[in-house]
Amino acid sequence: MIHLTWKEKPTMKKVKCVHTNAQKYMVNNVLTVGKTYEVKNETEEFYFVIDNTGQVGGFYKDYFQE
Repeated sequence: MIHLTWKEKPTMKKVKCVHTNAQKYMVNNVLTVGKTYEVKNETEEFYFVIDNTGQVGGFYKDYFQE
């Protein structure tokens, strides 16, 4: 259960949120356009970042730019 320690992991990189126009989910509640977020883990499709709630959440990469 590696996801339980992601919050304490060193930051891999930082990414900037460029939009919150989600088709299915309410992304604008946990991400802010223009804000920089710390990436704790990454897959082909998702960044796992510490969002505005202070928790680690997985979001599609197209919401961010490096």
